Amino acid sequence: MTTFVITVPGTFVSGITDSARSVLERQLASQHTDVSESEGLDLLTLNDDGTFSIRLEVDAADKYEAELDATRLVSAALREAGVAEADAPLGPPAVTGIDSDL
Repeated sequence: MTTFVITVPGTFVSGITDSARSVLERQLASQHTDVSESEGLDLLTLNDDGTFSIRLEVDAADKYEAELDATRLVSAALREAGVAEADAPLGPPAVTGIDSDL
């Protein structure tokens, strides 16, 4: 297995409340560990125009599985935070870091 740092972009169409943001960050905290923190990456970056980026670590066999897993994790965390899928459409995930024993 390889640890991938995946960035999932999106847009909060109607904004996000502070409480929803806290829930979102809490839900994803376990996916933001050594690799992403040592690189100085923030878990969640919010921009003034409503766009956001979420960076998390996923252990997967390949890039494709890592991107799918990251998207699933972000979608689930948004639902837990009370943010409807239509209120925070996600963009295509991207690998922004890799930690492998190879």
